[in-house]
Amino acid sequence: MLPERFTESILKELGEEEGSALCAALETLPPVSLRIHPSKGRVPNACEQIPWSPFGYYLNQRPLFTLDPAFHGGCYYVQEASSQFVGHLLADVDLTGRRVLDLCAAPGGKATLYASLVGSEGLVVANEVNRQRAQVLADNVRKWGTGNILVTIEEASRVAEFEDGFDVVAVDAPCSGEGMFRKAEEARAEWSEGNVTLCAVRQGELLREAWRALKPGGLLIYSTCTFNRTEDEEVLEKFSLWAEAAVVRAHEVTCERSWGIVCGTVGGFQTFRFFPHRTKGEGFFIAVARKAFDAGGRARSPKARRSMLTTVDKQSRIELERWVLAPQQMQFALIGDTYYGYYCTQMESVKRLAEALNVIYSGVAMGQLFKGRLKPDPALAFFCGLNREALPEAPLETEEALNYLRRKELSATLFTEGMNLVTAEGVALGFAKRIGGRVNNLYPNALRILNK
Repeated sequence: MLPERFTESILKELGEEEGSALCAALETLPPVSLRIHPSKGRVPNACEQIPWSPFGYYLNQRPLFTLDPAFHGGCYYVQEASSQFVGHLLADVDLTGRRVLDLCAAPGGKATLYASLVGSEGLVVANEVNRQRAQVLADNVRKWGTGNILVTIEEASRVAEFEDGFDVVAVDAPCSGEGMFRKAEEARAEWSEGNVTLCAVRQGELLREAWRALKPGGLLIYSTCTFNRTEDEEVLEKFSLWAEAAVVRAHEVTCERSWGIVCGTVGGFQTFRFFPHRTKGEGFFIAVARKAFDAGGRARSPKARRSMLTTVDKQSRIELERWVLAPQQMQFALIGDTYYGYYCTQMESVKRLAEALNVIYSGVAMGQLFKGRLKPDPALAFFCGLNREALPEAPLETEEALNYLRRKELSATLFTEGMNLVTAEGVALGFAKRIGGRVNNLYPNALRILNK
């Protein structure tokens, strides 16, 4: 059952006919959708393209993703269709080489989408204040393998100390979760009018911190997975009063009538509402505006709290370069006992961020060096820039690949002596090392498939 007060408020806000249609839609099964990786992905069978997402597809039924090696290899991200609209929102914006801040990034659907948009020359800072959720975010970033995302665990106010530092700042704000009512029973149980009010206050605070971090002329994106005006339009109205004339209209975002998206405006913001009875997707609200070019001042960065990245010596660099396709475009650094690779264009930005913020993952983890040879980190297998000629490949059939992902014992006859790249239908899954008649399965224990 839907919360009674929610139903009453929706009927009041939308009217009897629209409100009843929405409530009825919330009692139906949600569609299943995913977004394929531009470099790794393949169009799934028996599917329908999401009209506002060039890499998004609806599936006819929900498969058991856990038993699909392509899922574990980062070939696609299981992402709700409505939330993929952020790609359409930025379709006419050239983000190549730009810096994007995703202030509330877990579990990573939008962050990985931004990473594909900015390319290897750009950088995405994916922040999440909750440590457990941040670890899930980092796992998804590793699998996506673009090497241009930095994952942080910070309060928004701390990240915002990089004032005027980002070309795009996105706030996918924690909300009362009304748009998730048909996907998660706990969302219904936890909903209350009091929580709606509390969320709206926090959302306003997050927008103001995001504004500090946004460059003059940059884009501010605000989104929630809820329906009520309190957390959506009213939050934007209050923010616009606070920011005054600095909030201006961004580029014009057009929508086909057949998509069923309800478009509107709030001051300088263009708004887009997704209702399950109108669109094939979950409840979602998203808005975009620009920070006036004459707003803000000189970019500022907080003082470094620590020295994080140690320079790599020549011999170590030679070994690390052997593992990547474009070594001339990359720099390497040592953090603790692990080597990391970064694209040169953003190396200085990564250094400043890493020295001031709590970073739990960045670039691509290359691995550790022993006697001048690299023991590759599992994340390196997912890296789009991996040089597969650096080591032998062990192609496995699906059942063998699943055994690898379960960290089961594997037959030595499937592997070449030494380190191997484990693949399934061309998809890289990780590494394994054959030593004589036995095989060391190097798939991370924390990520292994637990079901039989």
